[in-house]
Amino acid sequence: MTRRGQFQGRAVDAGVDAFLGIRYAEPPFGARRFAAPVPTDFAGDCREFGPIAPQSARLPGAPVWRPGDEDVLSLNVWTPSTSDGPWPVLFYVHGGAYTFGSSAQPDYDGTALARAGLVVVTCNYRLGFEGFGHVAGHPDNRGLLDQRAALRWVRDNIAVFGGDPGTITVGGQSAGAGSALFLAAWEPVRRVIAHSVPNRCYTPGFARRVAEWIDTATPESAVASADALAAAQRTGPLSHDPVLFGPVADALPPVAPEVDALLCHTDVEYALFDAVGTFRPPADLRGFGREWGVPDHVVAAYEHFGDAAVRLAGDFVFAEPTTRIAEAHGRAFLARFTRPPAWHTADVPFSFGNLEGADFLIGGAAGDDERALSRRMLRAWVDFCTTGDPGWTGVRYWGDEVETRREPWRGVDLSAPVDHPVQPVG
Repeated sequence: MTRRGQFQGRAVDAGVDAFLGIRYAEPPFGARRFAAPVPTDFAGDCREFGPIAPQSARLPGAPVWRPGDEDVLSLNVWTPSTSDGPWPVLFYVHGGAYTFGSSAQPDYDGTALARAGLVVVTCNYRLGFEGFGHVAGHPDNRGLLDQRAALRWVRDNIAVFGGDPGTITVGGQSAGAGSALFLAAWEPVRRVIAHSVPNRCYTPGFARRVAEWIDTATPESAVASADALAAAQRTGPLSHDPVLFGPVADALPPVAPEVDALLCHTDVEYALFDAVGTFRPPADLRGFGREWGVPDHVVAAYEHFGDAAVRLAGDFVFAEPTTRIAEAHGRAFLARFTRPPAWHTADVPFSFGNLEGADFLIGGAAGDDERALSRRMLRAWVDFCTTGDPGWTGVRYWGDEVETRREPWRGVDLSAPVDHPVQPVG
């Protein structure tokens, strides 16, 4: 029971209760479309995930967006069913290139973490053009504003679910990691977990040009229909980089000295995109490097790899920004996930303890070694959220194969906004 009324969840097992689909803001459509989120009072049946944000993606095991779904701003809580709390809170933001994904994906199920002693919260937020497209007269970064509203809901209400509002860790992977850094800069939190932080901040000029391209690519006005926008976002105008949306900001914010930080990246991030066909490796590696502003001497250090473009792209977009943020913080904990396939997102099921059904992401069925690695990674997360110490010093490598060190680049500012020239793909 709360001042809002009664929340009816469900028992996942003897040790964990789940409250799903809790609305934290009004539906962002109609008169509220492209506006900042409007908080709402909600209580009632919380046994099923809420509708997901407009998108064209269809992800295994997750709900799909259907035209007409509007009540998309909801969050989910997994909490230990005992009264031994208050428990540390992990507020986790899903990834998906700021364009797809949802808190209902099986990867983000919070049961195992809750069983280990956390209150876990995940949320949906506006994606793609709805959340990050430029619309004159409306705020940019609406998706981030949604996340901020959800985090404030957590701070105000999580004690009812056994959570400690004074011990909140914000976390995320990929787009969720970038989001977590903004949230940690804006809101009073104790800790931040960021896996595979993307080099993704866009200038206002780029956001305006994407809006113009979307407007010409849709059969109706760019702001007329969420269905038309979802269809238009299936392909992008950039040759090597299909990500059209991201925070409109000068740069990713640094982690404040008083905020504990745990950062991680995978060894060959872009191998995932190569495997699923969303990355087209260029024939001219040095030209590819120049397109992204990487000096020739840095590109040369990759040329002996058979998958040089894949490794260079993964380091440029994810590994180097993650590492630089850790270095700038000074006392952050840094990890590299090296267990094959060691590609983007492979570390998420291990950290959440959700290996069953994740065969593609982790490169095959989980065995005893994988389950043991997952237990270690999950324990590190729980310990970090509880005490600020995941249990190691220096850099931690999650995996047993021989580590191949690559020449890191220096003197390249990867935190600056990306201002791509928008060119239609031929």
